[in-house]
Amino acid sequence: MASPALRQEIANGGFVTAPGVFDLISALIADRMGFKALYVTGYGTVASALGLPDAGLASYSQMLDRIGRIAEMTKTPIIADADTGYGGLLNVRHTVRGYEQAGVTAIQIEDQEFPKKCGHTPHRRVVPIDDMTRKVRVASDSRASSDFLIIARTDARTGLGLDEAIRRALAYSEAGADIIFVESPESEDELAEIARRIDKPLLANMVNGGRTPMLPVDRLARLGYSIAIFPAVGFLAAGEALRRVYADLQKNGTSTDAVPMYSFAEFNKLIGFEDVWEFERRYAELD
Repeated sequence: MASPALRQEIANGGFVTAPGVFDLISALIADRMGFKALYVTGYGTVASALGLPDAGLASYSQMLDRIGRIAEMTKTPIIADADTGYGGLLNVRHTVRGYEQAGVTAIQIEDQEFPKKCGHTPHRRVVPIDDMTRKVRVASDSRASSDFLIIARTDARTGLGLDEAIRRALAYSEAGADIIFVESPESEDELAEIARRIDKPLLANMVNGGRTPMLPVDRLARLGYSIAIFPAVGFLAAGEALRRVYADLQKNGTSTDAVPMYSFAEFNKLIGFEDVWEFERRYAELD
């Protein structure tokens, strides 16, 4: 079931910083750090599970399998990427119900044409505003609990301009979205303009190396945002760490102290070996 904590935090004027998680290791680590939400990134999830770009290549079933497992293994509320809803209006209803039953707390649906693309890459195109408005209405009507939040994302800024993106965002808000996500504003002034014109909880997407300037969360809060997701920070850091440690091994014929690594003992705790050892101690006499 969706956690009421995320809705309550936003309603009380709090700010939610959500790091991107993309597999069970990243999710387990982030879950223990006290964040108010975790963001299951579509880009990172597709890359880690399939080794493919975030270009509409992963199916609903593939994404739900990965997202559901992350939700099952963590306690922090989950915000999850659902691309375009994986099809038409009936698909959107099915997606919302599936994500909610899997334990997700907030679902993100965007107005791109299928196949979608990462929001900080070129050549994205959006569907007519009425098509997305109907998707948002179906998503809102299909949830079992009001604690399950609908995040409506528009990708119109890059191709059609900021005014069109805001026009769409306002329409999606009227259709029942709980949170509005205008993708890829290109300056702090644009972030501020969005907040001035949209009277709804807002999500900012802080992508390292992306089109939007990276602002600290206290600045985003002052501008009027309620949530900041950092989808790429985890997989970019993991990719660089792996590149360095493999290069260290290749160069030196062993791993050295030049590349910091997670403690093997602590990693055993992270993934639950202590429970396995306790089980074996308790039932050893049965062998």
